[in-house]
Amino acid sequence: MKLKTTNLNLGILLLSAGMLLLSSCADSQKKEKEPINSQEIKVEGEMVAELTAPPYVPKPTKDRKATKLRVDMEILELEGELVDGVQYMFWTFDGTVPGSFIRAKLGDEIEFHLKNHPDNKLPHNIDLHAVTGPGGGAESSFVAPGQEKAFSFKALHPGLFVYHCAVAPVGMHIANGMYGLILVEPEEGLEPVDKEYYIMQGDFYTEGSYGERGMQEFSMEKAINEMADYVLFNGNVNSMTGDNALTAEVGETVRLFVGNGGPNLVSSFHAIGEIFDKVHVEGADLINHNVQTTLIPAGGAAIIEFEVNVPGTITLVDHSIFRAFNKGALAMLNVKGEENHDIFEGEIYEGIYLPEGSSIQKMPTPKTKKATVQASSLEERIAFGKDVYSRTCTACHQANGQGVPAAFPPLANSDYLNADVERAIEAVLFGMSGEITVNGEVYNSVMTSQGLNDEETANVLTYVYNNWGNDAQEITPEMVNEIRNR
Repeated sequence: MKLKTTNLNLGILLLSAGMLLLSSCADSQKKEKEPINSQEIKVEGEMVAELTAPPYVPKPTKDRKATKLRVDMEILELEGELVDGVQYMFWTFDGTVPGSFIRAKLGDEIEFHLKNHPDNKLPHNIDLHAVTGPGGGAESSFVAPGQEKAFSFKALHPGLFVYHCAVAPVGMHIANGMYGLILVEPEEGLEPVDKEYYIMQGDFYTEGSYGERGMQEFSMEKAINEMADYVLFNGNVNSMTGDNALTAEVGETVRLFVGNGGPNLVSSFHAIGEIFDKVHVEGADLINHNVQTTLIPAGGAAIIEFEVNVPGTITLVDHSIFRAFNKGALAMLNVKGEENHDIFEGEIYEGIYLPEGSSIQKMPTPKTKKATVQASSLEERIAFGKDVYSRTCTACHQANGQGVPAAFPPLANSDYLNADVERAIEAVLFGMSGEITVNGEVYNSVMTSQGLNDEETANVLTYVYNNWGNDAQEITPEMVNEIRNR
């Protein structure tokens, strides 16, 4: 009798569980959105697209219906800088690298007008990965200098898509800066956030090495061998550092539209000091949560969202890390607001730990170095020094010389530097470690020997001394050589 009762109770439990499961499935199916046939979305009215230069994006489309959207874009071949003192002939959409950000909506009928400036030397076109049609529009938009082409397409898929030039040799056109992003928002739009920014990575190949001054030509040999001299966010080493840094307030939600123009390298996109709350993988529907680093392929994109909880500088990098600190793939997001010690307490102990002795590390130097261009005036020495600073010192001491609190001392208005020039030269030549006091604050860190020659050392120190409220002194190669050979 007990056995039968037990079986009966078990049957009732299983039946109840099955009914709950069916009910749950039914509720889940009710909550699922009905599939949208985007081809049948009707447009209302027409408008001219708002286009924005990086790192900014146009306003969201949430409050409007699908429409006939006119996009006007101009191709410009123009000289710009990869880093201070290094010129390059960029081929661009709308005069920036990357090109203008396009913000559309699912179902939009987009009429795209592409104009090739009459001063340009080459034909170009555009391949938008958001287009369903031959060549992504490339076949319909091939345009000679001084001409204009127009084609139209319907935005059938939501997501964040790359666009680029596709004229042969395609890789060369992309490597010279011809890429950008187009966002197709879903019908309901994206959820509102406090800040949105536009970042795009690209790899550049020059005849000269990284930082080599003057006009640099494109190197097809390096491009074919995928040996990039520069890996950049938004086309310049300093595009989003120093005074150009992105900004946010504590408690705000930040959305980054991140693309990778390539032409060759995959990006390992990472934020030092932050975890991505949401990543729209490949800029599409799949969302990953709590992501440390996300891969963005060449010709791909991702939508990244996170809340900033504490003040400080979040450093955005390609975590193939030599690209960040030695080739330029680095940007900064400066967050202001109240401290939150429940989340981050900061330094709670400081001491010295030298298990391998007190010797100072040295940067590796090649057996033979190229001759450095000699500065012929104080103004030229300062200019050359700025170039050395941007590629050697910015990561630790920041573009504006403010340093990093509790880690790297400021060079701006520095009582430590201004008190002893010879000591400053020795630090650059030989490195230094141990406790020092700068502007009333104690620092205990290690500075490696930088491996600079006499001319470079003189230039970079002259730049520092002639900026940010320092004593405006000129350091000469002869002064450096004397201290080197003591």
